[in-house]
Amino acid sequence: MADKRLWALIGLALLAMAAFLGWGLRGNLAFVLELRAWRLLALVQVAVAVAVSTVLLQTVTGNRILSPAILGIDALYTLGLTLLVFLLGGIGFAGLDAHVKFAAALTVMTGAALLIFLPLLRDRQSLYWLLLTGAMLGILFRSLSALLARLIDPNDFMVLQGATYANFGQVRGDLTAIGAGITGAIILLVWRQRHVLDVMALGRATAVGLGVNWSRSLILLLTAIVLLVAVSTALVGPITFLGLLVVALAERCIGTQRHARLLPAAGAVAIATLVGGQAVLQHGFGNAATLGVIVEFLGGLVFLALLLTGAKR
Repeated sequence: MADKRLWALIGLALLAMAAFLGWGLRGNLAFVLELRAWRLLALVQVAVAVAVSTVLLQTVTGNRILSPAILGIDALYTLGLTLLVFLLGGIGFAGLDAHVKFAAALTVMTGAALLIFLPLLRDRQSLYWLLLTGAMLGILFRSLSALLARLIDPNDFMVLQGATYANFGQVRGDLTAIGAGITGAIILLVWRQRHVLDVMALGRATAVGLGVNWSRSLILLLTAIVLLVAVSTALVGPITFLGLLVVALAERCIGTQRHARLLPAAGAVAIATLVGGQAVLQHGFGNAATLGVIVEFLGGLVFLALLLTGAKR
């Protein structure tokens, strides 16, 4: 039954991709299809990156109400962009090469996250210390970003808003290829560790007793989470509740937490949500609404529902 539901979700994702490519085609078909194909590739990798990073975080923490945003990684990205606009101005920031900004974002976010969180992991501190540290740093980074935003020129602030708010209708197409390479490599690595993830979901004591190198696995998974969040954030902007929404829906649909099924199911739900939603809003409603706002609203409702029911993995 779980396999049939998984294939149904994959079919739904493929249908959403086909709708995105073929809905309302007119004019120069070759040009339009090429443009849509690159945007589709970007949306697919954002969807998969967000879904997989959320599954990984929930696995190592054993808690279903968490998403990578709790670690403050997206807030660090926003702070970095705010600082660049503050120092260089809107024109200087817009003039920076997109690949340079992307590489700098990956380097800074990964390095800062490992520098902050690795001491906790090395000393075998509780994962709740890790989450508390991430939450506090997220508040700090957002407060600093808000302070700098109040000090910059209003015109520069408009540039900053365009760079720091999730916009699925204007993905950074020039970063799609390099982002796809990074995301693909991480997904392949995670898939090879899917059985280890099943053991880690049982808890630290059980996993260690079954031969899992817990500290090494945590470091590996934290690095993967940071890179996936960095890629998705660099492509479309910070996303808070999308991962929580799609993972909760995937678990409800397939009825199992085995990662061999949960990972592709979460990815398929994320693709169907992002690509299908963008196709409907863009081609059906003429961009009359913003997908990011709708997704975050629904994800927030799911978060509140899980929080109120005390759902635990």
